[in-house]
Amino acid sequence: MQIEYREEPCRSALNRVKGMPFEWSLNPYMGCAHRCTFCYVRAFELRADRPADDRYGRSIRVKTNIAQVLARELVRPAWLGAGIAIGAATDPYQPCEGRYRLTRACLEVLGAAANPFSLITRGPMIVRDLDVLQTATAQAATRGAEVSVMFSIPTLDDEVWRTTEPGTAPPRQRLRALKELVAGGVKASVGMAPILPGLSDRPEQLEAVVQAAREAGAASIWANLLYLKPGTREHFLVALAHDWPEELDRYEQLYDGRAYLPAEETQPVRDRVRALAREHGVRDRRPPQPEPPPQPEQLTLAV
Repeated sequence: MQIEYREEPCRSALNRVKGMPFEWSLNPYMGCAHRCTFCYVRAFELRADRPADDRYGRSIRVKTNIAQVLARELVRPAWLGAGIAIGAATDPYQPCEGRYRLTRACLEVLGAAANPFSLITRGPMIVRDLDVLQTATAQAATRGAEVSVMFSIPTLDDEVWRTTEPGTAPPRQRLRALKELVAGGVKASVGMAPILPGLSDRPEQLEAVVQAAREAGAASIWANLLYLKPGTREHFLVALAHDWPEELDRYEQLYDGRAYLPAEETQPVRDRVRALAREHGVRDRRPPQPEPPPQPEQLTLAV
């Protein structure tokens, strides 16, 4: 697929977020070449009157000056060092990061400011930035804050992965990247989302991911099922009808008139993943990290 990269400067780097577990987000790119059929960002694109169908991911905005803008925003007197979520609207380690290195530049700025952040990705390319993540982890620790990475790994099933995440690296490559980060002292976890009813929610499929996450050293693991808002819904159901037509009726009934499944559908799967995490001993098992250096004392002049 031919992708257009639009190099456009940005006026702001940080985005205020509502209704999420975090207040601020940072996205060096807009649009995503991974083209996952279930991507929730398609819903945002539809609301913004941008393509949410097969055209999504064919045009990527590259925010060429984002690191410089971020550096200015972090030194504003009003900025209090809140945690920042990176990759909430697009993968910060999609293929073009190999060329532009905007995510790396932003991580360097955040590390220099000792500002905590979390990052979610499907991109093993992140291991290239282990040195920057180590520095940012140590710097954040001086403030009693944390840096963390979440690898999105909904399934290890090859058919489901290849069909629903056509532009991504194989899940086991992501696990190898996670293992390398953990060995380097970076906190890294696994997010199993979205789990697809009837396609990736069988007990043995869930356990395969949890066991592999434990073996790679994941600090934690969480799970959630697919949700289908307008924009995502239309594209996903068209893809489902093509790839698994026998599942279409099930999904149309499950998501009839709603974007989110009720608790009676989601809770058993989430409970099962939590139980598997306890059973396999998923926890933060990084090597002991050196204590961060003490903050320099402020000298005062006697008058």
